Amino acid sequence: MFRWNPHVTTRESLTKDFLASLVVFLMAMPLCMGIALASGVPVEKGILTGIVGGCIIGFITGSPLQISGPAAGLTVLVYEIVSNHGLSGLAIILVSAGLLQLCMGLARIAQIFRAVSPAVINGMMSGIGITLILSQLYVIGSLHPKAHALHNIKHIPDLIANILDPTTTALESVNIGVLTIVVLVLWMKFAKGKLASIPGALVAVVTATVTTSLLHLPLKTIPLPESIFSGIQFLNFAEISKLDPWSIAKFSVVLAIIASAETLLSAAAVDKLHRGPRTKYDKELIAQGVGNTICGLIGALPMTGVIARSSVNVMSGAKTNRSAIMHGVWLLVAVVVFPNVLRMVPVATLAALLLFTGFKLIDFKAIRKLWDFGPRLVGVYAVTTIAIVSTDLLVGVALGVAMSVVKLVYTMTRLNITIDRSETKSILHLRGAATFLSLPILADALDSVPANTELHVCMDELDYVDHACLELIMDWEKQHESTGGSLVMDWGELRAMFRSKRRSRHIRSAASAGPAPLHGHNTHPEKESAAV
Repeated sequence: MFRWNPHVTTRESLTKDFLASLVVFLMAMPLCMGIALASGVPVEKGILTGIVGGCIIGFITGSPLQISGPAAGLTVLVYEIVSNHGLSGLAIILVSAGLLQLCMGLARIAQIFRAVSPAVINGMMSGIGITLILSQLYVIGSLHPKAHALHNIKHIPDLIANILDPTTTALESVNIGVLTIVVLVLWMKFAKGKLASIPGALVAVVTATVTTSLLHLPLKTIPLPESIFSGIQFLNFAEISKLDPWSIAKFSVVLAIIASAETLLSAAAVDKLHRGPRTKYDKELIAQGVGNTICGLIGALPMTGVIARSSVNVMSGAKTNRSAIMHGVWLLVAVVVFPNVLRMVPVATLAALLLFTGFKLIDFKAIRKLWDFGPRLVGVYAVTTIAIVSTDLLVGVALGVAMSVVKLVYTMTRLNITIDRSETKSILHLRGAATFLSLPILADALDSVPANTELHVCMDELDYVDHACLELIMDWEKQHESTGGSLVMDWGELRAMFRSKRRSRHIRSAASAGPAPLHGHNTHPEKESAAV
């Protein structure tokens, strides 16, 4: 983990920021172009977003070490928007989403986005990853991807047939794609020392480009225009009247929510990588709103904070937001000064990079962590992923959130009760949450206890108990004592469960209903609860 050094001088930090910005730039350039192609828009629009994310948003960011730019996580949504509404529709939706982000930031509600269940977030990223893999397989195979992930799955035989067809260049394209991934993986695995500071994506792109040129392979290369500024298409407000307002509103809200969640979750992850200034979440959301509004006005792609480029920025030694600003400057310089070099890069290489990115979005370690907390969370993850692949991003995320709420309600209202009986003693085991909703089944369990016996209430597996259930138990105790029976309750377990003064008052109130013999503990529940 990178440790912040507050004693670094301005000159030293400037040097570190400069070097880090070069590394981030070398990683960002191919990703900006590849994400644009995967989104169904010209490559210059992705580069424009990277430039705005660095040169403009870098100055007002609330997360100094986070890098903003086009995100692979939005490719599915952007592709759907462009397919339904074209580039003009994307621009209008992006401006609306940016203004919505700006308003949410000004309303200081950024922290709400951090409350989304990790199962939904991981499921969303996996669904996007699978969709991205399926689409880029077609690009590598010299075919145009279908509009839907299920159609891409259905037409895989056609893809294979095209690759095996000797009259096409698909096989050469696949070979270059495979070469790109192999070089990338090997470099990430074996590069040590100073070599490790060179992004594997850059090495893979250079290797694939040089190989294509030396072998004179007739492959499609990046269609970069003569001027990056030709990609600027200012928003045409006259187009608004031609679009479906409900569809525009729906996509705007979805884009704002997903872009905000991805940005703020990325910022939280970046904060864990260093000991420097913490993220100001509302300020970062405002910055993203400004950035997406600008991107919409000039016809660029949406932006978010991106964890891959941000983590590279931190690990490369960046100290301030100057690194993010300079990486945007290098993007601008590259497309202005070296456009012919960029035009030599095969499209299959960028598709291979995005295919690998899609695979990385499927975090298998996260699945194992979710399983540690129970199979239900894995179920939420699986449903979110499957729904995104089989329908769309909106339906998948909405279904995942709905399942998370259902799971929460189920967990907070579920109480398992078992009773172990003998001739003179019964043990009541409570597991889960004992709330007022559980009163009927708890009352039935207590009523089934034989008269003139000793009942032990075991609460070591109880997550929560409310005042209603405690009063029920105390009232039942009075009735049970009249039959010659007794109640044994471990108040020490309640003390561990209720630590606030308010909760301790509830316990004292319930305990004052009558003394209860305690097995192995203080026989005066009032004194025991008073120490809570």
